[in-house]
Amino acid sequence: MRNQKIRIVLIEDDKALGNSILELLALNDFDVNWFKDGLEALVYLNKRTPDIVISDLMMPHMDGEELFLKIRKNSKFNTIPFIMITANTDDDVKFKQLENGVNDFIMKPFKVKELIYKIKSVIELKKSIEKKFSPDPFSKVTIKLSEKDFLISLNEILIKNLKSKIDVNELSMHLFISKSTLDKRIRKRTNKNISQYMREFRLDYAIKLIHSGERNIQYLVSETGFSSFSYFTTSFKSYLNVTPRDYIKSIQIEKNAKDLKIG
Repeated sequence: MRNQKIRIVLIEDDKALGNSILELLALNDFDVNWFKDGLEALVYLNKRTPDIVISDLMMPHMDGEELFLKIRKNSKFNTIPFIMITANTDDDVKFKQLENGVNDFIMKPFKVKELIYKIKSVIELKKSIEKKFSPDPFSKVTIKLSEKDFLISLNEILIKNLKSKIDVNELSMHLFISKSTLDKRIRKRTNKNISQYMREFRLDYAIKLIHSGERNIQYLVSETGFSSFSYFTTSFKSYLNVTPRDYIKSIQIEKNAKDLKIG
């Protein structure tokens, strides 16, 4: 069976450029819907969810930044990669968009091959994160065939309950052991208490999301179940000795440096 085509929403007001991108992406087996402005695209996006959105930054009626901020208010777009096209080389402009949560940039003028590589890269990263943290459909079978490692069972429960902010009492109930036994087993295997282990597990997940292309810090807070933005930021800085915002910037700078070497 053939793999399903990657569905792309392209927003580009320059007709000549938009038509060229559309044709070349179609030739590379992408399913592309092209819109001339953000308002037109927003109507479509309210009804359908693509695999990736690629938008010009500067457009009439609704620019790329406004479009991005509007669709990210809808939870179904929280994990949809968003690539911004721009001719503006100002770092402050780029950092503002990255802080908003845009996954990547492509600078005009560009070669379509570069865009294709970026599309495939962000899609593969998204898939790898989803695969890593999706429950194993055979996990119940595995449990029956052999005793599952305690930490694997623990991590599986944590990942399934990240957003619900599961506490120690609930966690011990899921594992059918007392809180004291749970804490002892965690300390024995990790040299951490249960609270530290749970907090760092959430932070490790946030770090993986950042490396997958996520740039929206508020989204990271929500996805990892932290009670507040400030608690997430404080915990993150204590864990890595750097703020989430500065960590995201360092990842982007490193990525840009690698792109330059490849180019």
